[in-house]
Amino acid sequence: MDYHTGDIIMVTVTSIENYGIFVKVDDKYNGLIHISEMSDSFVSNVRNFAFPGETIYAKIMDVDKDKKQIKLSIKSIDYRLTSQKGRLMESPNGFNKLKELLPVWIETKLKEIDCNE
Repeated sequence: MDYHTGDIIMVTVTSIENYGIFVKVDDKYNGLIHISEMSDSFVSNVRNFAFPGETIYAKIMDVDKDKKQIKLSIKSIDYRLTSQKGRLMESPNGFNKLKELLPVWIETKLKEIDCNE
């Protein structure tokens, strides 16, 4: 694919450093969203903007065809594909509570099914 400055493309976050977010653009190109291209406001934590494995939109700022690298920005676009409100987060205790309760829920549901037959 041929990339141009100003294009908005879909990328996948591969890793996060204090200075920016590294992304995979396609099989040939990788990219970086530098901390200065995340917000017009002060960015205290880059990890508040994305997480590894997430697919987001990014705007192309510059393309280095020789190095197969793209400089990207998210500060002037709606970069999230979906809301993160419903994202399941592991608690400090892990998923142990779910592990404990799942058999109880299954047993309750099986009894409910047996009663309805």
